[in-house]
Amino acid sequence: MKLDVVVPTYNRSNLLRRTIASLIQAPIPAGLDVTILIVDNNSKDDTRLVVKEIQSTTSRTIVYVKEANQGLSHARNGGISAGSSEIIGFIDDDEEIHKDWFTVIAREFADPATQYIGGPCLPNWESPAPKWLPPGYYSAIGLVLPKPRAAFGGTFPGILMGGNAVFRRSIFEIAGRYDTRLGRSGKGLLSDEDAELYRRLCAANLSGMYVPELVIYHYIPSDRLTKRYFRRWCYWRGASQGISDRTLKEPVRYVLGVPLYRIGRAVRGVASLPQLFLKKEYGLAFSAELASWDLIGFIYGRHFMQIDQFYGKQQS
Repeated sequence: MKLDVVVPTYNRSNLLRRTIASLIQAPIPAGLDVTILIVDNNSKDDTRLVVKEIQSTTSRTIVYVKEANQGLSHARNGGISAGSSEIIGFIDDDEEIHKDWFTVIAREFADPATQYIGGPCLPNWESPAPKWLPPGYYSAIGLVLPKPRAAFGGTFPGILMGGNAVFRRSIFEIAGRYDTRLGRSGKGLLSDEDAELYRRLCAANLSGMYVPELVIYHYIPSDRLTKRYFRRWCYWRGASQGISDRTLKEPVRYVLGVPLYRIGRAVRGVASLPQLFLKKEYGLAFSAELASWDLIGFIYGRHFMQIDQFYGKQQS
């Protein structure tokens, strides 16, 4: 069995060292051949030199790939194109794998029916988590909390997160690759590329499994533990979802081009704020507020946002 591990990176050479170190130190089970693909998405720091240095000190196969098209989805797709293995795993440049990560992948894909897997993304906090951390919005900082083993799709409470996802290469021929209209570009907070791909995987009836033993640790810097960051993230996630909605509508009732449940959620959130503050339930109160930022962003992305202009600004 051959595995490509794709690591998109942009201006994070210090964190990238830790990511690669975890990939080098984790044992590789017999019968699994691993290639690590570092996809440099136009970094301005010393990323290329760091990769070259590490290549000279390890026997593991590390390949440097340059992806000139800016954006996380471009980088992930570039990693798919640069590799050739039958299995493709993705982690981000601010993550470290658990020592059993490779072993779990080999175990799961020994079953030919398994087409993709994902697992928990546990926090590696730079500073303590704030008391107001909003339930239901942990994905803003890349957290996927542990839950029991379950099949993706149907009533599964979540999606497949691209920061800890492993696929058979063949599924990208069936469902397509990451949507390059979405995903981070530079400092931009466009997102939803994971959810958009997950919807296509489910629509194609591909068999995926949430595997609690497939663990990564995600570094969470202090500058993401602010209410301003969460508001920006929710706004741009809403905008991303609005963009996706232009071509793939949800099977729900719409009002003025917006799913009715989104409007209802925002209205209920605003109405609940006084009571939540009185009860000092600050995390729930912030979650209630964020529903409005989701809605405003969705309206902007669905009706007003011009993608080409946005990416032009990010690359300038």
